[in-house]
This record gives sequence, structure tokens and C-alpha cells, in this order.
Amino acid sequence: MSDDDVRVAALCGSLRDGSHTRVALERALSAAERAGATTELLDLREYELPIFDADRDREDAGDADELAARVRAADTILLGSPMYHGSYASPLKTALDYCGFDEFEDKTVGLLAVSGGAFPVTALEHMRSVCRALNAWVLPHEAAIPNASAALEDGEFVDPKLEKRVATLGRRAVQYAAIEPDPDSFESDQNVGAQGR
Repeated sequence: MSDDDVRVAALCGSLRDGSHTRVALERALSAAERAGATTELLDLREYELPIFDADRDREDAGDADELAARVRAADTILLGSPMYHGSYASPLKTALDYCGFDEFEDKTVGLLAVSGGAFPVTALEHMRSVCRALNAWVLPHEAAIPNASAALEDGEFVDPKLEKRVATLGRRAVQYAAIEPDPDSFESDQNVGAQGR
């Protein structure tokens, strides 16, 4: 697969109008475009996604089937979320619950997390765990944006080093889109719960 054939989709787990997460994902997608990829921001504000119910088929759950199809069509997926209570946000959790192995297995995934305070390490760890359970290959490079109100002003990064880290995530998403993944993870063998339906 050449870089021109790579499709990168970013799932934004923040619903806020002035979302720092969305700004950062857009910056990562711009870097992916400069690296030759076709990109798409999957803004969860635009999808009707009821709380996941394993007794309801995905086709009967608002826009869940459409969202899963867009994720499935991507070669690389970027997950971005604000950190809430030490983890990632519930809109992203709901979106991921409607997906499964068909959408994530053997895919390259990049992670980005934003917080109003200290580094959002646990949010990144929790997203990484979900990806491991779905047999995705997660980029070693990840982007963390602490103190987001000070890190971004009027939609622009204040610190060029932080902006470079986010842009690197977008470039790595293209660079490693066709990597041969490792063997299945232990977590995926134990993943017998919700699988997108």
C-alpha cells in the first residue's frame, strides 16, 4: 500500500463546541494529509449513538452502523479523547462499543488524549487496552496534551514542541498503516463481551 492509498479516520471523543481534542485531531489529520493520506474526522456530535445495549442490533441503533462502516473502511484510526475521571470520555466508549474485531483487528491505531490538568496518562492506557483487546496495533508514539487551556489559544498550539508531537502522530499513522501486526493478544482471546453486534 502506498501512502497515497492510506485512509486515516479520527474519532473525536469530545462533544464540546470548543473542543481542544478536535483541534488536536484536526492538526494530526493535516499532517497525515501532507504525508499523502486521505483523511476523515468522525465527529461524534454528528452521529446519533444511543448507549450501547447488547440486546439491540447495531442496525437498529441510530447511526451506529454507519459509524462502524466508516471506521472499518479506514486503514489507520486515530482515537482522541479528553480525560474524564482518569479515563477517556463516554462518547468515545459508546462509539467503540458499537465496533469490534471487524473494525479494528490488524489495524494501526494512534492515540491522543487531552486534559485540563496533568498528563492524561491513564486515558491513553485505557484506550490502548481496548485496542489490544480488539487485536489492533497501537503506535508506540502517542500524543498527550496536558493543561489544554494553556496549551491552545484560539485554536492554535502555544508550544511548537507539542504541536510537533501531534503532527508526528499524524505522520506515523500513515507511515505504519500497513505494518504487519503481532500475533493475537491474550486480551483478545478473553474478549467475549460486546463485539459491536
